[in-house]
Amino acid sequence: MSVLMMRSVDLPSGETIPVLGMGTWHLAEGRHPPEVELDTLRTGLDLGMTLIDTAELYGDGASERLVGRAIAGRRDDVFLVSKVMPTHATYDGTLAACDASLRRLGTDRLDMYLLHWPGDVPLEETVSAFEELKRSGRIRHWGVSNFDVGDMNALTAIPGASGVETDQILYNLTRRGIEWNLLPAAQRVGLPIMAYSPIEQGRLAGHPVLEGIGRRHRASSTQIALSWVISHPGVCAIPQAGTPEHVRQNGGALRVELREDDVVELDAAFPPPPHPVPLEVL
Repeated sequence: MSVLMMRSVDLPSGETIPVLGMGTWHLAEGRHPPEVELDTLRTGLDLGMTLIDTAELYGDGASERLVGRAIAGRRDDVFLVSKVMPTHATYDGTLAACDASLRRLGTDRLDMYLLHWPGDVPLEETVSAFEELKRSGRIRHWGVSNFDVGDMNALTAIPGASGVETDQILYNLTRRGIEWNLLPAAQRVGLPIMAYSPIEQGRLAGHPVLEGIGRRHRASSTQIALSWVISHPGVCAIPQAGTPEHVRQNGGALRVELREDDVVELDAAFPPPPHPVPLEVL
């Protein structure tokens, strides 16, 4: 199996992460046999898609256990991301949640730990816990997920919150509201966007415009949609795949180089909203 020519995205710390990784939302929930999903994750790693995103919420920890099996024996090859739920995001709760995730993942560290979405716990508590986890070596970087512009402004106003390294959000051809403000703001300060559901959970598959552009590139409609997402500076994507063939299809998006006329056609078929809108979530 040949390794993909992987591009990278820079973190504020100077470290790089793959522009294309693997999400695990809905894995380990019975949609596919466990061994098939395990083979899928290992296939993705073999291809060079070494960014893996999971969360304590996914499958009530079952996703993390599946990922732990997939990365066993090759932990140093993986950039591993997990997330704490807002209801656990007090200082002590964040430390405990991280320790529980580490046990399920069978590792002593996370490469990135995210607050899954804004909640009621003061951000100062969560940030303080993240920094303690960094000091103790249990995480290497921290960030947030589903934070809109206002949320990010509140976060960065906190003393010590300069360590934020990413905002993981919903972004795809049908969810372009971030292009009004959140994406440009992140690009100005060098904060990468980690796009989840970049193919709208498969709903973009077979779209006639994507199919037409795909024929010009000898690519599938989903590869065109995914290529569009990762063509934006500072944006990486974590599509989910349940089978080895699916993850290989996702990886094929790296071989697509969209032309200017392709982008014009995509903008016409999938225009951004005409005015700023609240951050969309799934």
